[in-house]
Amino acid sequence: MKTTRESAKEKSQKERINSLQELLEKNYDAEKGYKKVLEEADNVNLKEFLKQQAVMRNRFATEIHKAIRALNAEPKEKGSATADLHRTWIDLKTLFTKNDDEAVLEECLRGEKASLKEYEEKLKKTAFSPETKAMLEKHLQEIRTTVSEIQHLEDLAD
Repeated sequence: MKTTRESAKEKSQKERINSLQELLEKNYDAEKGYKKVLEEADNVNLKEFLKQQAVMRNRFATEIHKAIRALNAEPKEKGSATADLHRTWIDLKTLFTKNDDEAVLEECLRGEKASLKEYEEKLKKTAFSPETKAMLEKHLQEIRTTVSEIQHLEDLAD
C-alpha cells in the first residue's frame, strides 16, 4: 500500500508528464501548421519566416520529447486531430481571401497566441523541475518574440 506522500509524488509526476505531452502535441501541431501555411504564402521573406518557425517548433518538440523520456514516459508521436481540422479550415479560408499572405499571418498569430496561453497555464499550474521549467520559459520567450514578429509583418502587409 502506498503512503500519502508516495501517492502525491506519483500524481505530481503524472501531471508533469501530461502537461509536457500536451505541449509536445501543441508543438507538433504548430510545426505542421507552419509547414502548411508555408505552401500558401506568396512572399519570399514570409516563406523564410514560416520555415524558421517550423524549424523552431521542431526544436521545441525535440526538447520536450527528451524531457518526457527523462521522466521515464513514452512521448506522443503526433499532433492532435483538432489541428488537422484547423489546417483544413486554413485551406478553405485562403481559397476565399484576396490577400493570402495576410490570411496566413492572421492564422499564425492566432495559433501563437494559443501557444502562449497554453505554455503560461502549464508553467503556472505544474511543478516542473528547474531544468524543465527553464526550457519551457525559454520556449515561451521565443513564442512571445514570434508574436511580435508576426504583428510587425501584419503591419507591413496592410
